Amino acid sequence: MIELREHYQEIQEALADAAIQAGRKPSDIRLMAVSKTRSYQEMLELFSCGQLLFGENRVQEVEDKVPQIRPEGMRLHLIGHLQSNKAKKAIELFDGIDSVDSLKLANKLEGHLSKPFPILLELKTAEEDSKSGFPSEDVLFSALDTIMQSTYLQVRGLMTIGPLDGDEKMVRAAFSRLRNAFDAVKTRFDPPQFDTLSMGMSGDYRLAIEEGSNLVRIGTKLFGKRG
Repeated sequence: MIELREHYQEIQEALADAAIQAGRKPSDIRLMAVSKTRSYQEMLELFSCGQLLFGENRVQEVEDKVPQIRPEGMRLHLIGHLQSNKAKKAIELFDGIDSVDSLKLANKLEGHLSKPFPILLELKTAEEDSKSGFPSEDVLFSALDTIMQSTYLQVRGLMTIGPLDGDEKMVRAAFSRLRNAFDAVKTRFDPPQFDTLSMGMSGDYRLAIEEGSNLVRIGTKLFGKRG
C-alpha cells in the first residue's frame, strides 16, 4: 500500500505540472481514480490519502465489492457502458453516471429517479467499434432538447475516450472536438452547473489538459498494471 500512496503523490504532482505547462491552475484539474478490477481495500487506502472520486466500469463489480455503507465523502461514478435494463441498480449503487450515451438510457434513468442525479453525456470522438457514446454532436444536441426537460437528471458536462491507438494529432483532435461540443452546449442550452469536461486517461492526460479537460480518469498510472 506504500507504493499506492507514492503513485498517488506522483500523479498529483504530474497533474499539477501538466496544468502549469498548459497555462492553467493545478486546482482546475480534478482526479478520478479508476478503480475497476481493484480491491475495495485499495480504494480505502486512496481515500485515506484524500482521494474522494472513484470511477468504475461495471454495475456487477461494484455490487460485489463495495459495501452499501461506505465512508462519508467517498463518491462512486459509473464510467463504463450502461445497459438500460441495469439503470435502476446503477442509480442505487452510484453517485453519478458519467457515460450516458443515448436518449433511451437517459429516459430510463429519469424514470427511476426521485431526487436530483448528476450525469455526463458521452460523445464518441474516435471511430473505434469498442467505443460507446452519442455518435455525433447533432444526435447529442437533439437528445439534450429532451433531457433538459427532465425533473431529476442534472447534465453536469461531457465525457469522451480518446483514440487508444491514435497518434498525438488524432488524440488532440478528439479532445478538441469534445471541448467544442462542450462550449456549444453551454451556449445553446446553458444547463445549470454544467462544469465538467471529462477526458484524458493514463496515457493521454497531458494532451487532454492542454485541450481543456478538468477531470482526468487515471487507473494504470495510479494502481499499476494487473499482474
